[in-house]
Amino acid sequence: MENKKANISLKWYVIFGVLTIISITSVLHTPKFTENETTFNLENLNAADIAWVLTSSCLVLLMTPGLSFFYGGMVGKKNIISTMLQSFICLGVISIIWILFGFSLSFGDSAISLTLNGQSYGIIGNLTQYSFFDHVNVAPHSKIATTIPFLLFAMFQMKFAVITPAIITGSFAERVRFISYVLFICLFTIVIYTPLCHAVWHPNGLIGGYFGVKDFAGGTVVHMSAGIAALSGALFIGRRKEITHNPTNIPFVLLGTGMLWFGWFGFNAGSSLAADGTAIKAFATTSAASAMGMVTWIFFDRINGRRISALGACIGCVVGLVAITPAAGYITISESVFFGFITAIVSNLFMYSKLLKKFDDTLDVFACHGIGGIMGMILTAIFANEEGTSLLHGGWSVFGHHMLALAIVFAFTFIVSLLLFKITDLIIPMRVREDKEKIGLDLTQHNEQLI
Repeated sequence: MENKKANISLKWYVIFGVLTIISITSVLHTPKFTENETTFNLENLNAADIAWVLTSSCLVLLMTPGLSFFYGGMVGKKNIISTMLQSFICLGVISIIWILFGFSLSFGDSAISLTLNGQSYGIIGNLTQYSFFDHVNVAPHSKIATTIPFLLFAMFQMKFAVITPAIITGSFAERVRFISYVLFICLFTIVIYTPLCHAVWHPNGLIGGYFGVKDFAGGTVVHMSAGIAALSGALFIGRRKEITHNPTNIPFVLLGTGMLWFGWFGFNAGSSLAADGTAIKAFATTSAASAMGMVTWIFFDRINGRRISALGACIGCVVGLVAITPAAGYITISESVFFGFITAIVSNLFMYSKLLKKFDDTLDVFACHGIGGIMGMILTAIFANEEGTSLLHGGWSVFGHHMLALAIVFAFTFIVSLLLFKITDLIIPMRVREDKEKIGLDLTQHNEQLI
């Protein structure tokens, strides 16, 4: 026993020490629940809105376990537990970061801004304003979600922050060290997710405010960022030694898809932040786009000489859900059907393209979430008919701003992700040894296996 303790790497003591410091700080920290300039009268609270956003928060939380089943069923048997855990662990790690300072960086007053046309637009929030959820209580915010408690809004947004890095895991499944992965998702959340969240969704954000980018529920903030980071991860980490394998458990994939689809109604319809007509519209467009994505994918596979498969149906459904996310509350039902149709075709073409086959994106995260998110952003700029104009409604400048913002987000996420992968690899090498990769990560990383 003593020898085993002596062989434990210093990094594990450091990690446990950090957790100890966080816990002690939490106990000693005096929460600031006093009213300030960001909150106003409790009479503005709406019981129906509170009930709906509470429900939506639970639905979005369910999506991360759903994603673990979705990914876990696709990998080889010797890596199923590792792959599922990489998604599931985000519920713990990212939630702590969000409470400590992630929410503050995302929705605090702008700490770093860019002045354009005489007005200041935020890039990232104040690190300490809402740290440990200070000033985040049952009173509503004066500008953000004005009919529900600010604390409920913070918890709802936490679920979005949790699932975003979990999506990335599919690109480098079966070949990364678990502890390296945990370090990377921490860095990704702090350096990439929070500034994107602030720039797009904060009332004074650069992308949402100056560029006028419409992102109803996370097409840019969640899916584009995760998909592009997945591409950089596949490039940095390199190809697996054994690439050819059959999915281990298709019923797991079907179960995960069902959980994702169910949770996505909270993801999209909940982003109305109210029990209103916009939530109902988002609910309907989400259902229509995902259904069309599923049907289009399987029949497009067939006309290209591939069999109709349960796996294809699941992927098509998820692609439709990704595509509709940024536009769910802005378009008509008939337009959402087109979103699912065209995005399924484009994502399918990318998935089987010779270019992407050169990279080992294990579970085709970029083709599904990256391309799906990009298509959703482009289509939103074309079709959105509420909260501003779009290309079909005379908004050429809005369309142009969307395309410029798309290029900026792509470049920022791709380059910074590569840098974060490099930094992580320098601290703790990300790639497992070849012999451990051959045995499988379930045994070599976790000493567990699927019987």
